Amino acid sequence: MLAELLRMPRSRRILRPRRADGREGRQQGLPHPDELLARVNASAAVLQDELDQATHRAVRLLHRAGRQEVEPLVIGAPDYPAPLAAIPDPPPVLWRRGRQAALAAPTVAIVGSRSGSPYAREVAGRLGSDLARCGVAVASGLARGVDAAAHRGALAAGGPTIAVLGCGVDVAYPPEHAPLLAAVSDAGAAVSELPPGAPPRPFHFPRRNRIISGLSLAVVVVEASERSGSLITARCAAEQGREVMAVPGNVLTGRCRGSHALIKDGAKVVEAADDILEEIRPQLGACPGSPGRPGARAADETDPLLRGMDAGESYDMDALAAFSGLDGAELSSRVLELEIEGRITRLDGGRFSRSRRGERGE
Repeated sequence: MLAELLRMPRSRRILRPRRADGREGRQQGLPHPDELLARVNASAAVLQDELDQATHRAVRLLHRAGRQEVEPLVIGAPDYPAPLAAIPDPPPVLWRRGRQAALAAPTVAIVGSRSGSPYAREVAGRLGSDLARCGVAVASGLARGVDAAAHRGALAAGGPTIAVLGCGVDVAYPPEHAPLLAAVSDAGAAVSELPPGAPPRPFHFPRRNRIISGLSLAVVVVEASERSGSLITARCAAEQGREVMAVPGNVLTGRCRGSHALIKDGAKVVEAADDILEEIRPQLGACPGSPGRPGARAADETDPLLRGMDAGESYDMDALAAFSGLDGAELSSRVLELEIEGRITRLDGGRFSRSRRGERGE
């Protein structure tokens, strides 16, 4: 047999398997076409079943979200936050509970230790309050300590605040912050890349931090140790091209070694909200409603704020609201605009005076 095969032309040397009776048969290992078709049909049926189940889960999820007034924001849609869409790994879907307007405001993140000292909580609350009065939304993670203090400060000032969660926006974590989550959702917004009902898991929170920084123009770290999760947020901010700032603290404890390390690496020192505003003013021109955009109002003698402010006098927000007739949100926004334009000056104690430029009506 071998000798005959070698004498054959090379093109005809094809070995064919033989059946037990000696006749040539099909090559072994290749299934019959009918068997192949059956396998394809079975795979298609499995895929269709998986697709049906996924569709059913999606419909149930959307119904649940609708009942709880939770809205999915899909990347590429007009209502998806533009700063977040610009980061390298934005969430394809951002679930929002609360006001869409909060996500359109210029935003600063305030983060820090979950076991924050009284000093850290007071600073975070004061910064959150002062920023909110200027129309800047305050973002944080709703955690204990510094995060909660920043949210509460913004709420106390009547300004917007954004809670970025490591669980569904309908899940309060920690549980004792359920009233705070409700207040944030009413006055601002709670957001998450996780769908409603998703429980908190340890691996959710590091990824959550990139959303906190992605929504913000700047990240301010208040009291962070060397192993603080706040440093993850600061690192994400640096990678995303956001400003990184830190509040100096007590050098006699280890509570502030992480935030002090940021300062040594070039983070701006923050002692008051003015330090933050000074740093982000060049970027506010790209924010909706800020000076420099089409439709921004000219600040002249017809402006209700400038018209009522006498040269050399100082005014708090209540006085400004009284003679201008502007409500809280509109007043804060207009004060921020005039401050950025240099027409009014912020003084200690949350008071404002008309600057020389504002006095000349330039």
